[in-house]
Amino acid sequence: MKNYHVALMIMSALVINNIIADEIEEVIVTSSYIDQALTEIENPLHVLSGDDVSSIPTQSLGELIDNLVGVSSTDYGSGVGQPIIRGMSGNRVKILNNGMVVRDVSGLGADHINDIDLNNIQQIEVVRGPSSLLYSNGSIGGIINVVDNTITRKDFTEPELRIGLETQSVNDGDTHDFSYQNNIAGFNLSLAYKDSQFGNFDIPHGAALHTEDEHGEDDHDEEEGHDENLGYLPNSDYESTSKRFGLSKIGDWGYFGLSVNNIESLYGIPFHGEGHEEHECEEHEKEEHENKRIFSTTESDAFNIEGSYVFNNSLLQKVDYFFRNSDYSLTEQHEEEDHTEEAHDEHDEEGPTLFKNDAREYGAIFDLTNNSFSQKMVLNFIEEDISIIGAEAYMNPSNNKERSIGYYLSKELDLFHIDFGIRHDQIKRNGSLSHEEHEEEEHEDEIEYFNRNIKHTSFALSLGRDINKYWDVNFGLSRVERAPSAVELFMNGPHLATSRFEVGNTDLKSETSNNIDLTFNYENYGFYGHFTFFRNNVDNYIYLLDETEEEHEEEEHEEEYGNHEGLILANYLQNNVQLDGYEFEFGRVIELERGNLALSFAIDSVSGEFKNGGNIPRMVPSRNIYSMSYSVNDLEFRLNLKDVKEQRDIGVGETKTDGYQMLDVLVKQTFNLSNQSNFSLSLFANNLLDEVARNHTSFVKNEIPLAGRNYGIRFNYQF
Repeated sequence: MKNYHVALMIMSALVINNIIADEIEEVIVTSSYIDQALTEIENPLHVLSGDDVSSIPTQSLGELIDNLVGVSSTDYGSGVGQPIIRGMSGNRVKILNNGMVVRDVSGLGADHINDIDLNNIQQIEVVRGPSSLLYSNGSIGGIINVVDNTITRKDFTEPELRIGLETQSVNDGDTHDFSYQNNIAGFNLSLAYKDSQFGNFDIPHGAALHTEDEHGEDDHDEEEGHDENLGYLPNSDYESTSKRFGLSKIGDWGYFGLSVNNIESLYGIPFHGEGHEEHECEEHEKEEHENKRIFSTTESDAFNIEGSYVFNNSLLQKVDYFFRNSDYSLTEQHEEEDHTEEAHDEHDEEGPTLFKNDAREYGAIFDLTNNSFSQKMVLNFIEEDISIIGAEAYMNPSNNKERSIGYYLSKELDLFHIDFGIRHDQIKRNGSLSHEEHEEEEHEDEIEYFNRNIKHTSFALSLGRDINKYWDVNFGLSRVERAPSAVELFMNGPHLATSRFEVGNTDLKSETSNNIDLTFNYENYGFYGHFTFFRNNVDNYIYLLDETEEEHEEEEHEEEYGNHEGLILANYLQNNVQLDGYEFEFGRVIELERGNLALSFAIDSVSGEFKNGGNIPRMVPSRNIYSMSYSVNDLEFRLNLKDVKEQRDIGVGETKTDGYQMLDVLVKQTFNLSNQSNFSLSLFANNLLDEVARNHTSFVKNEIPLAGRNYGIRFNYQF
C-alpha cells in the first residue's frame, strides 16, 4: 500500500505542466482568543502556521515545536512528546484547543500522549504574558494553543477539499488525511479525518537500548547486561485516528456553532520500569520480562458549543461563550507469553490499568472595548473527575473544581503600549490516600480524605516602546500562582513510567512565579534580531527528589516505606528556585535576482538552581539553531541544524547527557492549478546525520534514544 502511495505522488508531480503563479496576499495573524493582532501583544510568543504544519512529517506536538527558540520537548518514544517552555513543563505548560484546556491524562504519566489533533489546523500559538492568564490558571511556563476552524467564525465562501498522503522510512509509517469545508444552505460544515500507522522506529547504529550503570555493578554481572543494538526500538509503534465534525451559523447578531471530536490511538511503551529485585528471579522470568509487550490505547470524545452575541453599545461590544464536555480514557496493558506455574504471583496476572478524565468546562468573554482602550473580562468554570483503576493504580480518584474571573486591558499610550492582565482563581482539590494496615495476616486499607480549598490572584504586565525606527523594547513583569496538581498531592504508589515509587504530599503549597523579561527587537533593510533576557523566581517549586542509597538502607525507612517494590523512592517536595535564561536570534532576508534567501542563527539557554544550592533536575540544555531557507516562485528549500549542547548541570541522581546535532531538510514544490486548487509535494529528511541523541529532559533518556535517520514524502492536494 505504501509503495502505491509513493508512486501516486511521484506521478502526480510529473504530469503537472502548467504552473500558475498567484500573488500572495499579506495576512495579519491574530490571536484566536482575544481577537487581537499578535504583533500588537507585547509578550514573547511564536506562531506556527497551518501550512507549515501540513508540510512537515507527522509527529508529536512537542517534536513539532521543538525548533522554536525557547521551546523544546521531552519524549517517551513515538507519539509522546510533551512541550517545554523556558525550562517549564508538565502542568506548568497548558495545552489548549481553540482556547480551552485539553483535559487528557498527560499530566499523570511521562508515557502519556497529549491528546491533540493536528490535522487541518489554522495555526499553533505559543503565548506568554498577560494574554496567557485569560486562557488558563497556573500557566507559569506559558500556553500552547492549537487553533482550527471546526467551528468557523466567518462564512466559508468556497467549498474546499484537502487530501494528504505521507510516508516515512524510519518507522515504515503511512499517514492519510482529508478535510472538507463548505457553506450549505447558510450553514458552515467542517469535516476532518486523519489516520497514522507507524511501526517500531529505527535508531542510529551504536545507540544501546539499556546501559549497564542504570542497575549498578552489584546487581548484575557483565555477561548479564542489557546492552542491545537491534537497529530499532521495540514497542515504539504508534497508531492514531482522529475525526472532527463542526457546524456553525453566522449572522449580524454573531455566530453559533457546535463540534464533535474523536481521537483513538494505540502505542507501545518502549520502557516500563520494574523493580531491581526482579532480577533475582529465575532465568525464565527474566526472559519473559524482556520480551513482554506493553502498550496503551486511548480514546477521547469532546463535544463543544461555541458562539458570540453582538451588542455594539457603548458599554458592551459582544459576549463570547463556550462549553466543552470531554471524556478521556487511557488503558495500559501487558501482552506477554503465559507464565509457568513457578512464576511469581505478582507476574501471574497483570491486568490493564485504566486512566480516566471526565471534564466539563464553560465560560464567557465580555468584550468591553471602547474608543480609549481594549478590555475584556473572562469567566471560567471547570469540573473534572480523575481516576486510575487497575493493577498499577497509584492514586485514588480525585475531583477538581475551578472557578475563575479574569480581566485583560490593552492600550496604546503616547510613550508606550501597555498590556495588563489579572486573574482570580478558586480551586478545590478533593482526593484521598490509602493506608495499608495489617490485622491477623489480613490487609485492610484505611482511607484518609482531603479537601483542599485554594485561592489565587495572578497578574501580568507588559510595556512596549519604540526606541527608533529600527529598535523597540518590551518589558514584562508577572506574578502567577499554580496550585499543586492531584498527582502532586495524592500520589502514593509505583509509577513505572518513571521507574519510581512516587509519594505525594497533601501539605504542598501553591507555587508562585515572579518573572521578569526584557526583549529588544531590531529590523533594518532585511536584517532582524530578537534578544530576550528573563529571570523567573519560583517560590515553593514542586519537584520529585529521589532517595539516596544511605536513606534506602536505614531501618526507619524500611518500616515506613517497605522495599517500595524495588523502585526508586521519590517524594514530592518544595523549594525556592531561580531560573535564568536568554534567547538570541539574528537573521537576514536577502532578495536575490531569482528568489529570496533567508539566513538565521539562534541561541537559547536556561539554567535552574535551588536557592539553597543544587540544580533543578532534567533541565533543558543550551542549543544553537542554524536555519536557511530559499524560495523562488512556488519552490521552497529549508535546512535546519539544531546543535544541542552537553548537559553537565545535573540534579541529584542524574547523569550527564552528551550533546548532539540534528540536521533536518525539507524541499516543497507547490503547483497552482487554478485560483482555488493547488498541489504540493514535500520531500523531507530528519536527523540526516543519523546522530545518536538522547533527550536530557526525559525520565528514560538512557533507555530510549531519539529516532534515527528518516526520509519521507508528503503529498497535499487542495481543490
